[in-house]
Amino acid sequence: MDRPEIITELKQNPKLDVLIVGAGINGAGTFLDMAVNGLRVLLVDRGDFCSGASATSSHMAHGGIRYLENGEFRLVREAVAERNRMIKNSPHMVKPLPTVIPMFKLFSGFLNAPLKFVNLLDKPSERGAAVIKIGLMFYDSFTGKNRTVPAHRFFGRKETFARYPLLNKGVKYTAEYYDGLMLSPERLNTEIVLDAEKENPQAMALNYAPLVGIEKDCAVLNDLVSGEKIHVKPSIIINAAGPWIDNVNERLGIKTKFIGGTKGSHIILNTPTLKKAIGNREFFFENKDGRIVLLLPFFDKVIIGTSDLPINDPDDAFCTPEEEVYFIELVKRVFPEIPILPEQIVFRFSGVRPLEFQEAKTTGQITRDHSIKEETVNEIKLMNLVGGKWTSYRAFGEQACNRAMEILGKQRIRSTENFAIGGGKNYPPTSMDEDRYLSQLISKNAGDTNIVRMLYERYGTLVTEILSVGPVELLTSNPLISKNEIKYLTNNEKVEYLDDLLLRRSSLGWLGYITASSLIEICDLVGDELGWDKDRKVVEIDRVKKLFEKNHGVKI
Repeated sequence: MDRPEIITELKQNPKLDVLIVGAGINGAGTFLDMAVNGLRVLLVDRGDFCSGASATSSHMAHGGIRYLENGEFRLVREAVAERNRMIKNSPHMVKPLPTVIPMFKLFSGFLNAPLKFVNLLDKPSERGAAVIKIGLMFYDSFTGKNRTVPAHRFFGRKETFARYPLLNKGVKYTAEYYDGLMLSPERLNTEIVLDAEKENPQAMALNYAPLVGIEKDCAVLNDLVSGEKIHVKPSIIINAAGPWIDNVNERLGIKTKFIGGTKGSHIILNTPTLKKAIGNREFFFENKDGRIVLLLPFFDKVIIGTSDLPINDPDDAFCTPEEEVYFIELVKRVFPEIPILPEQIVFRFSGVRPLEFQEAKTTGQITRDHSIKEETVNEIKLMNLVGGKWTSYRAFGEQACNRAMEILGKQRIRSTENFAIGGGKNYPPTSMDEDRYLSQLISKNAGDTNIVRMLYERYGTLVTEILSVGPVELLTSNPLISKNEIKYLTNNEKVEYLDDLLLRRSSLGWLGYITASSLIEICDLVGDELGWDKDRKVVEIDRVKKLFEKNHGVKI
């Protein structure tokens, strides 16, 4: 159903099994699990799908090797299993990621874990090779026999510098292990939402429809697109608003202190020298201040992050100039000979991890695990999804769905463990199959090999639908963007505003592809598909320019 059809359906039949508030990854994962199990469920968000905390992740699907130091073995075991499922179920968006740990010491850091356990650690000592080796052995053990990624390897100085000649000469060892790279978390989140709707006509999703209050047995939504109020009658409300959970509860008349989130910022660099130095590998290392930081390959760019700073209001999360300097300087820790300049930054992003409120000496000691906190409002059961991480979204959604079905007296029909997402459906399993698949596409559509491969890398097997829009045409203003993808995304993926397409249906904005001329050309295409007049197009262009500058430090 499209937006008007959903609103009409809700007006005619406002009764719901579940209302999910928050369409980030916890909300989307729960929505999918409930959809495949036949519940009548509505997912809403005050903004677009995945426009909050879930849009500001480090782009990693990872088990959380550093959480072993906190003793969070259950979390790591679950996250490793879910990382493997993401690689299997979303192969177009989640790729095996070789990760390199450079080490400057041999014996150091043995007391970090016990001192954390008794809350006596303000700053961890540097982790040496011996401690990291033990941690990687534990980490590998959680993968088990059904190994989706290879086991870790250790390298001495000679092989290390043969592999990475520009690496800091003070490095004594490197280790290589595997996690997962998420190419576009925002797009993957949206695909999960769209797949849920396809699975069940009683599963409905509305972006730009915040929960504004509660009246007796009705939850009141405000449709920001039409300006009208929508009243629905859920048996259960699931608060999946991430760092805004306590704010949503306040609107429901409940005072809670579930969230004590921390801010994490990143920058994206166009730096061919650094990209060549890291190749397709992430460099995951300890900076001089003890903070664990990363250099991550992102298409032809490099992501650098992340900070971990206390913050009171999640709406105040922006990448500051001080953080930019910190990120640029940390590169010297591992690649001191590669100059990094501020003008190489093409994008900045910052968000708040929705961590459970805890008293801890350092932000790194706050648990990354998830839990469900239950309340009641006007005899409606309220389930708060507190904490969690991107990688564990499916497991958390399954747990939330199980509890909701227990309350509703319903039985599970199906699991999402092997549910292929979006463009990961029927994805070629081997490189040989991939070449055959692309050859057939190119032959059938008489398309350019490079363009078809580019679209395939962005959208997986959805490329067949994108190519069906018509003969491939590229933007006049940017040959790296096709008119086909713009038209397809606009018409099929609940785009309401121009930034929805630039930042969340695609990675075009993240990669620094949006110029003044391409913005106008894209806006004309989107506007023509959605029936915008000239004035609306002017408003949308102005909105994007202001949003990119304020939130991402990008002037168009």
